[in-house]
Amino acid sequence: MDDNVEPPGKDPVESPQVSEKQASLGSSEAAKRVTKTVKPGAGVTSKGSVPISSVKKKVEAKSGLDSGLSATKSSATGTSRSSNSVPVVRRNSTGALPPSVSAARQQGNDTPIVGNKSADPIRRSLPELRRSSLPSVVTKSTSVSQAVKLSAGLPLDRSLNKSSGSLVRKPSVKPASSVSSSSSRMTTSSLDSSASSGVRKSLLKLSSSSARSPTVTSGLRSGSLSSSMNSSTSLSGRRKAATPESRKAATPEGRDSRFIVLPKVEIKAGDDLRLDLRGHRVRSLKASGLNLSPNLEFVYLRDNLLSTLEGVEILTRVKVLDLSFNDFKGPGFEPLENCRVLQQLYLAGNQITSLASLPQLPNLEFLSVAQNKLKSLTMASQPRLQVLAASKNKISTLKGFPYLPVLEHLRVEENPILKMRNLEAASILLAGPTLKKFNDRDLSREQVAIAKRYPAHTSLCIREGWEFCRPEHAADSTFSFLVEQWKDNLPPGFLVKEAFIDQPFEEDTCRCHFTFVQESTSVTDPQLIYKYQWFVGERTPSNFTSIPDATGEVYWPKHEDVGKVLKVECTPMLGEMEYPPIFAISLSVKPGTGTPKVVNLDVHGELVEGNTLRGHAEIAWCGGTPAKGVSSWLRRKWNSSPVVIAGAEDEEYKLTIDDIGTSLVFMYTPVTEEGAKGEPHYKYTDFVKSAPPSVSNVQILGDLVEGSTIRGVGDYFGGREGPSKFEWLCERSNTGDFVLVSTGTSEYTLSKEDVGHRLAFAYIPINFEGQEGESVSVLSDVVKQAPPKVLNLKIIGDMRENSKVTASGVVTGGPEGSSRVQWFKTSFSTLEGEKGLEALSTSKIAKAFRIPLGAVGYYIVAKFTPMTPDGEYGDPAYVISDTTVETLPPSLNFLSITGDYSEGEILTGSYGYIGGHEGKSIYNWYIHEVETDSGSLIPEVTGLLQYRITKNAIGKFISFQCTPVRDDEIVGEPTTCMGQERIRPGSPRLLSLRIVGDATEGTSLTVDKQYWGGEEGNSLFYWFRSTSDGTPEEIRGATTASYTLLIDDIGFFISVSCEPVRSDWARGPTVLSEQIGPIIPGPPTCHSLEFLGSMIEGQRLSFNASYSGGEKGNCFHEWFRVKSNDVKEKLSTHDFLDLTLDDVGKCIELVYTPMRKDGMRGNPKSIKSDVVEPADPEGLELIIPDCCEDEELVPEKRYFGGEEGVGEYIWYRTKNKLHGSALLDISNLNEDVGICGKTLTYKPALEDVGAYLALYWVPTRKDGKCGKALVAVCNSPVAPALPVVSNVRVKEVSLSVYSGEGEYFGGYEGWSLFSWYRETNEGTISLINGANSRTYEVTDADYNCRLLFGYTPVRSDSVVGELRLSEPTDIILPELPRLEMLALNGKAIEGDVLTVVEVIPESLTQQLVWHKYKQDVRYQWFVSSAVGDDKTFEPLPAQRSCSYRMRLEDVGRSLKCECIVTDVFGRSAEPAYTETGPILPGIPRIDKLEIEGRGFHTNLYAVRGVYSGGKEGKSKIQWLRSMVGSPDLISIPGEVGRMYESNVDDVGYRLVAIYTPIREDGVQGQPVSASTDPITVEPDVLKEVKQKLDLGSVKFEVLCDKDQSTKKTTAVGTLERRTLEVNRKRVKVIKPGSKTSFPTTEIRGTYAPPFHVELFRNDQHRLRIVVDSESEVDLMVQSRHLRDVIVLVIRGFAQRFNSTSLNTLLKIEHNM
Repeated sequence: MDDNVEPPGKDPVESPQVSEKQASLGSSEAAKRVTKTVKPGAGVTSKGSVPISSVKKKVEAKSGLDSGLSATKSSATGTSRSSNSVPVVRRNSTGALPPSVSAARQQGNDTPIVGNKSADPIRRSLPELRRSSLPSVVTKSTSVSQAVKLSAGLPLDRSLNKSSGSLVRKPSVKPASSVSSSSSRMTTSSLDSSASSGVRKSLLKLSSSSARSPTVTSGLRSGSLSSSMNSSTSLSGRRKAATPESRKAATPEGRDSRFIVLPKVEIKAGDDLRLDLRGHRVRSLKASGLNLSPNLEFVYLRDNLLSTLEGVEILTRVKVLDLSFNDFKGPGFEPLENCRVLQQLYLAGNQITSLASLPQLPNLEFLSVAQNKLKSLTMASQPRLQVLAASKNKISTLKGFPYLPVLEHLRVEENPILKMRNLEAASILLAGPTLKKFNDRDLSREQVAIAKRYPAHTSLCIREGWEFCRPEHAADSTFSFLVEQWKDNLPPGFLVKEAFIDQPFEEDTCRCHFTFVQESTSVTDPQLIYKYQWFVGERTPSNFTSIPDATGEVYWPKHEDVGKVLKVECTPMLGEMEYPPIFAISLSVKPGTGTPKVVNLDVHGELVEGNTLRGHAEIAWCGGTPAKGVSSWLRRKWNSSPVVIAGAEDEEYKLTIDDIGTSLVFMYTPVTEEGAKGEPHYKYTDFVKSAPPSVSNVQILGDLVEGSTIRGVGDYFGGREGPSKFEWLCERSNTGDFVLVSTGTSEYTLSKEDVGHRLAFAYIPINFEGQEGESVSVLSDVVKQAPPKVLNLKIIGDMRENSKVTASGVVTGGPEGSSRVQWFKTSFSTLEGEKGLEALSTSKIAKAFRIPLGAVGYYIVAKFTPMTPDGEYGDPAYVISDTTVETLPPSLNFLSITGDYSEGEILTGSYGYIGGHEGKSIYNWYIHEVETDSGSLIPEVTGLLQYRITKNAIGKFISFQCTPVRDDEIVGEPTTCMGQERIRPGSPRLLSLRIVGDATEGTSLTVDKQYWGGEEGNSLFYWFRSTSDGTPEEIRGATTASYTLLIDDIGFFISVSCEPVRSDWARGPTVLSEQIGPIIPGPPTCHSLEFLGSMIEGQRLSFNASYSGGEKGNCFHEWFRVKSNDVKEKLSTHDFLDLTLDDVGKCIELVYTPMRKDGMRGNPKSIKSDVVEPADPEGLELIIPDCCEDEELVPEKRYFGGEEGVGEYIWYRTKNKLHGSALLDISNLNEDVGICGKTLTYKPALEDVGAYLALYWVPTRKDGKCGKALVAVCNSPVAPALPVVSNVRVKEVSLSVYSGEGEYFGGYEGWSLFSWYRETNEGTISLINGANSRTYEVTDADYNCRLLFGYTPVRSDSVVGELRLSEPTDIILPELPRLEMLALNGKAIEGDVLTVVEVIPESLTQQLVWHKYKQDVRYQWFVSSAVGDDKTFEPLPAQRSCSYRMRLEDVGRSLKCECIVTDVFGRSAEPAYTETGPILPGIPRIDKLEIEGRGFHTNLYAVRGVYSGGKEGKSKIQWLRSMVGSPDLISIPGEVGRMYESNVDDVGYRLVAIYTPIREDGVQGQPVSASTDPITVEPDVLKEVKQKLDLGSVKFEVLCDKDQSTKKTTAVGTLERRTLEVNRKRVKVIKPGSKTSFPTTEIRGTYAPPFHVELFRNDQHRLRIVVDSESEVDLMVQSRHLRDVIVLVIRGFAQRFNSTSLNTLLKIEHNM
């Protein structure tokens, strides 16, 4: 029998299984009994009466079984003895399975085996100990199978009165062919940590761990059964470690079956796929006869002597390989490289010291290396490994832990590494998110949370040997570990200061940070250059792959990177030398927020009028779908707010004249396709400059005709146009030169002198500032003489449809010739050339014109072209009418109907329309009974000019009505036209004719036709039968529209003819349909079906059926039982049916299926019977079995006659056995006969013992009908039951006195035995000596233990029952520690500390309890939620110590402290409380005062501090400056807020903030100050200042207010340009020159005192230079940056007059 092991990843829990049949070994052997007698101090012996001394001697020597004793046993015991073999000690210690039957046979030993160590723990097991403690036990009978149950551990349960309380299931043995050759193998069980609570609860009661060692079950299988049954010892001896083997079994090595998982042997696979050589002492895989082949898939070689894997490479298809418990030491796993499909590998129980040579196995899912000598788990990566079992090794480090991407279960129990703190968290970091269980437990939430607190690169450091530490120290520790690894490969003189990556988000900027610092600042090495390469890997983190083109400091994670880890390798380069890279690893990439944001915004393009600017935005989409953002451009003038530029909503913008002198603002708002908008960003430009003046597209406008005025124009560009110059020149024909004829104006009137000459126009552009651009000129055509012209042109006539109008005008420019006129129409009331004109006529000499219909609603335009007699044309003149052309009212000039007035024909309405443009005229058709009625509208042809005559119009008149409608919706009068004659019907005819139906015998055929021609009358039908040659034959009598096919029609074709007849007897042509056929026979049919027989239970039914449908074949039928819910149950297919009880109350259905001889099956016919009636009730048999007390009697009876109802049952008790007539007349006998029950079953009671029982039965049907009574009596009197006791319990009488109780059963109770037991928390149960009464008084030894009461029932005839134990009591504990009261030390003032002091009662008992059993004192502080008498308290979650510091929010509230005392037994006393009065506010003060800010002069600084002392009021803050090294403080006027914006005045000073806390009620605390480091210059400003100081002389463009009167705001119009010149000696302000003046110096001065520069707090663009009390100037600059540069440069030049050199403050090395 193969071993059964749970699947990998689970600890198997197995119980020995022995079938009842195999245990008894036949009925004859089952009858044999083994008598056991137990006496005080003696063991259990057999009938042979073996002395106790010999039994003890056997126990100590662990010898075999006594031959005399074994002779009295059954053959089953002898069989189990002969099959035993010597167990391997190593296997027993690891919890492996004992040797198999085949292994036992190889030993060739048929005698009992001496020295079986596995039997020893069974002899000392708890059941025998409990029996041996009984004072007196008499003979008890038990079978061999029951003895097996006892030895298997049934009495181990402390609730033995329950049938389901046994620890181990019934043993079962696989049946064998013969008793002598079979072996009762029992499967060992390993105790799973996840076993049921009941099993674990029972196991804890064993005092020795050997009881739960797997060697117990091994002993049951390998040792002698009789030996385990006859072994005994005392309870006190049970507590001793009798043998070294038992001590070994109690060690952890004896309990490791939880950690060793062995494979389940695949028994379904064939011998060609499976090899099982377990325990064959195989020494080499290359040994002859081993039969290793490449086809093997399941190989089991455990428990052998293998020490090398040579030869395993042939197993190329192996899936399960079990090499457990061999002599492998490793390395040498290279041969496994050929096992590419290996899924499960078992290497437990070897001597392996390293797995470094274990190759990568691509399909390995389970690996067991438990109980080896591994010091680490270093091995190759296993990509599919899910379970790694490495318990019971010497693993002390996680260095070299392999990459296992799908690991789910990791087990490392009983390894030195378990001492590591947070080992589970480290395993989570190494295995990654796939890990589900650690050491066979679900992952702890706490450990998962701890693992998340470690840096991302922790797992890499662990694999490299980093010592695992607490999470709060991990960041610094791992970084130091990496730096230590990198330091030898860094550029000389450099150290790594930081290396990390920002938290990456999807499609957002992720920046890496690598900082190198020089060890010595004096060394001036070349600057380091960094090269970057980004990688993406799994969350472990591992398996990194490089990201193409990701070689910058910033990387944008993609959507597919979400959930993965990023890695950056930074390669430092010093000069041309490239050093090994260092790296940083990020946390897992998180999904983006979906809200985009702008990373960088820039504007490209030259800020000159006319150029195009392009805004460029770098967007982080953060997981959203990229879409076009919202762009807009704004224009900002000097000292004003930006204004949106209308229409500038693209990323490109072309600068216009309006932008000159302004700064543009590009605003961009990113938007995703999902509609998410990011924050808008702005980008300011410098001021836009104007372009140089120029002109383009210069041209001359106007007619070059004498007398006309022409105009020169051009497109100016280049700022605002000033007084540009214009010149007109005329070309002289004789010389070709141009002569100036006009200047200063762009217009010129052509004179007679210009006729025949060309003109030139010159455009000289000049801007508003007077700058002159390049001149542009254009040349005209030759000036012509003036042509003829028409004047006073007008239209004469009436503006109505069809009226005549005339064009009239006066022609100038000579006599008129053949002038021409052309007419147009237009929808406009004014003329714009020929725009919108539509010609109504061609150009003609005639000036009169008749207005057509097409001109209605339009204006009339006349084009008059004058012409001289010599044929010269003048310019045409146009004139338009004053009003539009009117139209006539809509009307009809004729209306008629054409067409044939017959059914089916089409009538058409015709009409003539006048009165403007026709719109949607209205058409209606009407039906009239007579010509004079109003008629009925035909709605389906409304709006149509044609009407097809339908059937309902026959005999009636048709009229057509038309209502004219103009296109302007003016409606005219309707006109009606009546038809000339009545509508005639059409000739009758058939449009279609066909036969509908199947060409099968018995089917009805119908005629489907379509008639036309008036109302149909009685049309005539004739059916024909045609043979295969086509000869038709009329079927007599078939003259209707339907026909049923007969048997005579089989094989023929059928057709029908129809002559249409109208209702007035008019006939149409006869139509013959197409033939259908040939006609085929009909299906076989059952016409009638009936039952034969009575519907009564027990009767036989048959049937009678009639058949038609061709020659009868093998018809078949089926019988069904139909229940009340119409559910059918098939019964049989016989010719008859016998009705049974199951048919009663149900119906019988017969389904008959006719079958033709040719095999065709007809439709089934069914018949359903009435409900089957039951037969008369009758009792056929009544037998009473043997009777025993408390065993329920169930008589054997047979009933017939419908469904049995509730019969009459009477049980009689009689002292003597009755026979014959006395038995039948038992109801009339009164002497020695008594009624004891009236139900079918009866449970004999105590009073029935020794008497006979008789049963009187009246069979009764369900409907109440009764049959003849039957009486039966038992063969033997009622036997008493075995003595048992139930409901054994312990009752607490008082605090220290307990009483045992139980309910006895089994005859009359004799002198039953009582005992008391003590159970510890570890589950150890021990007998309390001398405690043998029902009551027991607690002693000190019972504290922290539980008590159990033992009840052994003894019957009055001295038969002894089994010992029953009660449920354990609650833990026996002393009195709880109590508190007298609580006291508070301290004042109830905010900021002070209150301390709780406990007052202990003075009683001696409490003093002893507090001194001996007090474990812990817990505190909980509460604060009142309301002020006043009605107040409730809420707990303060974090306040659980005896002291509490009062806070601001406690002021005005009361505090309460709860104190709970816990003893060493885990109990808690009643809580004690103490309460304070309202908390008073403390003295205001400020703690942890600090100033936040970066340290540059352009930054914002904020003061932060922690206030205490009541509610803060208007505290005072004052900002000051302090020179480094000087105690003096300089107040900064007006700076009293929490925020302070620094400026250049602060450079070189420390900023000091003095914070004076003030409470809400005005109480003032002590001032506290905080200061910054010395303020330094912002780097960009510093760089520029250094450059300008190095030059020695600098000029700045500034603005000066020409109105020096004091005013708050400087107007833009009052500012003038100035030049500020600064050098090492002086400073001066120069007013620039103009066309009319020279530059003048307004202010000049040296840097000698009182020279200084002042700033303005409220204006960052303004500064004041003070030379002396009479010379000062206020200047304006464009930006704060420029102002700071100017001030610092001036102060730099003036440093020799300062007490502290500015160059020193700026750290500038400069020689003045």
